[in-house]
Amino acid sequence: MNRKKKKNSKKGISNLTNTILGIFKKDRNQSYNYKQIAAKLGVNDASSRNQIIKTLAKLAAKQEIEQVDRGKFKAIVSAEYHTGILDLSSRGSGYVISEDFDDDIFIASNNINKALDGDEVEIYVYKRRKRGKLEGEITQIIKRARTEYVGIIQVNEKFAFVIPDSPKMYKDIFVPINKIKDAEEGDKVLVKLEDWPDKADSPYGRVTKVLGKPGEHNTEIHAILAEFGLPYEFPYKVEEYANKLDTSITEDEISKRRDMRKDLTFTIDPKDAKDFDDALSFEVLENGNYEIGIHIADVSHYLQEGTILDDEAYERATSVYLVDRVVPMLPEILSNEACSLRPHEEKYTFSAVFEINDKAEIKNQWFGRTVTYSDARYAYEEAQAVIENNVSVVEVLETTNINTEIPKEVSLTGKSYNTSLKLAQAIIKLDRLAKIMRRKRMSTGAISFDKVEVKFNLDEEANPVGVYFKESKDANKLIEEFMLLANRKVSEFIGKQRPKKTFVYRVHDEPDESKLAALQGVVKTFGHKLNFRDRKSIASSLNKLLSDVKGKKEQNMVDTLAVRTMSKAEYTTQNIGHYGLAFDYYSHFTSPIRRYPDVMAHRLLQHYLDEGKPVNEDAYEEKCKHSSNMEYLATKAERNSIKYMQIRFMQDHQDEEFRGVISGVTDWGIYVEIIENKCEGMVRIRDINDDHYEFDESQFALVGRNTKNMYQLGDEVIVKVKETDLVKKHLDFHLIGALES
Repeated sequence: MNRKKKKNSKKGISNLTNTILGIFKKDRNQSYNYKQIAAKLGVNDASSRNQIIKTLAKLAAKQEIEQVDRGKFKAIVSAEYHTGILDLSSRGSGYVISEDFDDDIFIASNNINKALDGDEVEIYVYKRRKRGKLEGEITQIIKRARTEYVGIIQVNEKFAFVIPDSPKMYKDIFVPINKIKDAEEGDKVLVKLEDWPDKADSPYGRVTKVLGKPGEHNTEIHAILAEFGLPYEFPYKVEEYANKLDTSITEDEISKRRDMRKDLTFTIDPKDAKDFDDALSFEVLENGNYEIGIHIADVSHYLQEGTILDDEAYERATSVYLVDRVVPMLPEILSNEACSLRPHEEKYTFSAVFEINDKAEIKNQWFGRTVTYSDARYAYEEAQAVIENNVSVVEVLETTNINTEIPKEVSLTGKSYNTSLKLAQAIIKLDRLAKIMRRKRMSTGAISFDKVEVKFNLDEEANPVGVYFKESKDANKLIEEFMLLANRKVSEFIGKQRPKKTFVYRVHDEPDESKLAALQGVVKTFGHKLNFRDRKSIASSLNKLLSDVKGKKEQNMVDTLAVRTMSKAEYTTQNIGHYGLAFDYYSHFTSPIRRYPDVMAHRLLQHYLDEGKPVNEDAYEEKCKHSSNMEYLATKAERNSIKYMQIRFMQDHQDEEFRGVISGVTDWGIYVEIIENKCEGMVRIRDINDDHYEFDESQFALVGRNTKNMYQLGDEVIVKVKETDLVKKHLDFHLIGALES
């Protein structure tokens, strides 16, 4: 009987070598055997398995993979692979910032491979064919920077898409219809990424929170917080825990502290402040020197490690100061009550007490836990009037309109004349000492960044009805100098001890030379010059620049650019000093109500005062990194809230013309800052119709191709509002014309 031969059923797997290499590259730390590879490829026949086994052997022979155990293989990590953080542009390409390279590595949009802005990634680095510059391809996403995004939801019958607000999120997010919560078409929502399947064009997510209708005030403020992963309310259990704390002042606890309740003590804060975390005390000693106490709320007394309250404070790491509200690090029972050094109340404090002579020289110092009593609360305006007029507080309040701006419960009107006179004399003396300390700092290379802050007058519904500028005057600088003194001396006290002790430092590295050179290029157009000879000359010329531009049209722009040349200050256990302040040792000790690093500094200082054993440096370094990151996010949220409020303000001034200064020039247009209110918007190059304009990077200008007309950085122009977009936070101007110089 004849039998038909079976057809050969052997099938080949197309492009097998590259497919297997791709599996190993995707997870370079994972090892696989042939069975696991087969499972990933979705094959289970003997022929395919044999092909996989042979291909693994060939790749190992070529040293493209290595055998790490019997039958188990792993990718060989070559020198071309590096890790870093992706900084993505709105155009889809980006740069990876890696410690392995001096320059950032360019990543083309087709080599992003589903990485998102801020992700920690692995990249394969090679030289560009044309110019020989380094370029990279993202081969692995090590850690997502974020998994939540704010956006507008578009709802279909069976699914939805969320269009993210962030211009750096280049994909819409697919949401199954059963995961949209109770969102409706057009709502602003918070969506959490859950998966990004290999063959899917968009990531998959689910709606976790419906924020409200776009453009509504609370919706946009909550969206700003959500965009940066910042909470706007405390979990119920945290509030409950805080409200059950014993916040009474007990004789037992007082006996463990230095009792300074009889020392003349007061606070100086903004007139609308609700939490007062620092106070000053002042006494004249028999030898003619002064005992000055810097008293800080003892938050660590209430914030015990290992509690849900401490966990929440650590996760937040900082209070967030938006235009219309404060999102506190601590629940109100602590931030506004138990830990707030309110007038006529006893409080537990952590103090740095100094004996200082008339030359502002430190003769003695003491650190430790105290109990204090605040005799009075000053607003900065009150203290400033005392300094300027050299009179008692009672006279100030009787002869100026200041008292009408200050709530009655914090006014000093009810105090006796004698106490008020002592307080006024203390302020005047402290002001003189502060000015000596400031001069010393400046002479040793400190840089004076007195940048003007934009503030809004809001009505009861948080609508901006006016703009004003907050400037630092003598009263502000008085407080600043004594807070700097405490921060410096606490860190110096720990930092100089041997053997080395773990501590939380606030460090600031030297400025980047290329950024200084760029600043020089900008300011020379206004007739200013910088001296880069050495560290002291850089600081001196920067101070001169900042002083010379005061009151001039370019002030805010130059102030902003000068700040940007500086390295970013951060928290770390590795002390390198603080360049901007010209301190060899510096920490944050004076604001534990609103900054978690200050709480850590308090705990560590007390631990060492109690002669405690060394603490784990790595654990504190991790906490420092978290605190620095949360500070960065809070700062971005604060800036976004200002931008949002500026746009709301300009919505009501659409028919007006404004004088402005060109504050930035790009190949897509010019940024203009309005002189009278500091609101900044864009004039797009396509909207300048009198010529075809091109960006001239060397002159920081747009230049007309035919007329040679020029719009240059720092030029004054007239603009009018073209468009305000609260959702995208865009403010566009019409260019009316240039002002003759």
